[in-house]
Amino acid sequence: MLAFLLMAGVFLAGLYGILARKNLIKIIISLSVVTSGLNLMIVSLGYWGIGATAPIFLDIEPTLSVADPVPHALTLTSIVIDVAVTAMALSIALWIHKHFGTFDMNKVRRLKG
Repeated sequence: MLAFLLMAGVFLAGLYGILARKNLIKIIISLSVVTSGLNLMIVSLGYWGIGATAPIFLDIEPTLSVADPVPHALTLTSIVIDVAVTAMALSIALWIHKHFGTFDMNKVRRLKG
C-alpha cells in the first residue's frame, strides 16, 4: 500500500510540474518524474504475493512466493525509452531556445508568428 501511495505522490508531483510550469526544461524534468512514478507502479505490481522475493533460482524453495519478473522487464524497457524521449525533448528545447531565445513557453507562443 505504501508503494502505491509513493507512486501516486511522485506521479501527481510530476503532473503538477507539467501543468503549472512555463519553463520548457522544468516541463521536461516533470515528464521524467511522471514516468518514474509509473515505473514505481509497474514494479510494485510484480510483488502481489505476501513476502514475495526476486526469482533467483539458487535459493527458491517450492513453497516460496516469488515476484513476477515481467513487470521488471517492462520497467527496464520504459527507463530506456524515457531516456531517449528526454534526450530528444531536451534537444528540441535547445533548438527552441536557439530559435526564440527563451525557454518560457508563454513567450514562445507569442513569438511564433
